[in-house]
Amino acid sequence: MANKGNKFIKGAAVLAGAGIMIKVLGAVFRIPLTDWIGATGMSYYGVAYSIYGALVVLATAGIPVAISRLVSESIAVKQYKNAHKTFRVATVLLFAVGLISFAICFFGGNWIAELFGNKDAGPAVRAISPALLFVPVFSAFRGYFNGRQNMNPTAISEITEQLVRCGVGLYLAYSLYKTSLIKAAAGASFGASAGSIAGLLIIFLIYLMNKKSINHKIEVHNQAVESSKKIAKKIVIIAIPIIIGCEIMPIMTLIDTSIIMRVLQSTGWSLAESNYLYGLLSGFCNALIAFPQIFTQAVAVSLVPAISAHFKLKEMDKVNDTIALGYRTTMIMAFPCAFGIFVLAEPILKLLYFAQPQGCHDAAPTLMIMAISVIFLAVMQTSTSVLQSIGKQMIPVRNLAIGCVGKVVITYVLVGIPALNIKGAALGTMFAYFIAMVLNGLSVKKYTGIKYDMKLTYGRPAAAAIVMAGCAFGIYKGLFALLNTGAHSAVGISGLCTVIAILAAMVIYAVLIFAVKAITVDELETMPGGTKLAKIARKFIHE
Repeated sequence: MANKGNKFIKGAAVLAGAGIMIKVLGAVFRIPLTDWIGATGMSYYGVAYSIYGALVVLATAGIPVAISRLVSESIAVKQYKNAHKTFRVATVLLFAVGLISFAICFFGGNWIAELFGNKDAGPAVRAISPALLFVPVFSAFRGYFNGRQNMNPTAISEITEQLVRCGVGLYLAYSLYKTSLIKAAAGASFGASAGSIAGLLIIFLIYLMNKKSINHKIEVHNQAVESSKKIAKKIVIIAIPIIIGCEIMPIMTLIDTSIIMRVLQSTGWSLAESNYLYGLLSGFCNALIAFPQIFTQAVAVSLVPAISAHFKLKEMDKVNDTIALGYRTTMIMAFPCAFGIFVLAEPILKLLYFAQPQGCHDAAPTLMIMAISVIFLAVMQTSTSVLQSIGKQMIPVRNLAIGCVGKVVITYVLVGIPALNIKGAALGTMFAYFIAMVLNGLSVKKYTGIKYDMKLTYGRPAAAAIVMAGCAFGIYKGLFALLNTGAHSAVGISGLCTVIAILAAMVIYAVLIFAVKAITVDELETMPGGTKLAKIARKFIHE
């Protein structure tokens, strides 16, 4: 179990690290782009990127997970040839999906832009269309390497993709924005196409570097292979429910948006006030709450191949151990994110959106509610991956759908209460995640019979995170009272105090998780760079 556990933890850590870099690069890209092309140019870019996002989910949501699971299962029984055939079949399927998506956007770009009521966005839609051809093939390689429990190629290629996307997109936007906002937006959109080509080239080179080892394992192990038709059918059966599941929340969010705006106006808020309240949720809170998902999603992606291999071999003890480790790893990351954001909601908002202090103040209560939902979302994502790993991929789709229906009802009722207004929508979202989490948990228990230490998994990380949050809050308040003498901007002082409080909280939590034995030094050693960290930790910690 040690080796498999090591692979899982290392994979999650690698993907989390890559996710942080990608988020940072995304912010670096958007801030200057918005400054150069303004709201008008961003409207063209936004249309193109919305269409890209809707179509690319077909390639990146379900099929890579299916590849990862099927490759892992084949490797578990030493069928390396079948694993590689699965990869080839999936690549053909994804290339077909990409070719169709590319053709729709390239040849129909102007028509699509007109359909969205923004005909000047046509060039941007066409400029981003090559990405729809390359990203699906790119995703096939990622799924293959993930199935081999090697997350490094995925991380390296994703970072390369984002670097090139930012570099090319910003260069073209800057070169063109004084000439034409339409061309500048198209240049920014083409950054995604250039990035996808670069990412594909990098992961293909990594594949070629590993080809000798791959071929050797194919030659010396089980030569049994399934028919292409059977493999394709398996991929589709696994992928479709996952794709549907990925689309449920965005669709419900669209419905949610219309409900929120109508209910707010029907209960006495003006259109301008309703837009402002909705902006607190969509503009201030949603982007911030997406950050903790970098860590929890990394765990979820790493779990699929790890569990699938053991489940294929009917090694239920190892399935149980891996699931338990997955839940514990998730909670070690989710609790500090949730409680930290909860106690420092307004200071964090003012750090990020310093030019809008009133909006930050008004958005803080909503963010505090959404911070708690991070815990439910984290457990839901982990349990979803567990169910996908054991062939029960339709169950989390059903459970999330049930949660979302409840969300719509609760949002409708609570948003209509003037004292709650937009906070009712945040409570509705929290309810959806909670219901899906509970239902998923019951299903995991039913199909795996999992038993794990609740105190170790939830109690110890929660206790460490609560103490950390209390310390962070105290440090922020103390520093702000000490430094806010009126000689400098209160917003600037708040930002400085927030950064110090967050950095202190990270150190405090790192000490506390060892103090309460939520994680051991030996487990730390299994993470990337963990050997050096473990040596340092052992100087202070005696287990």
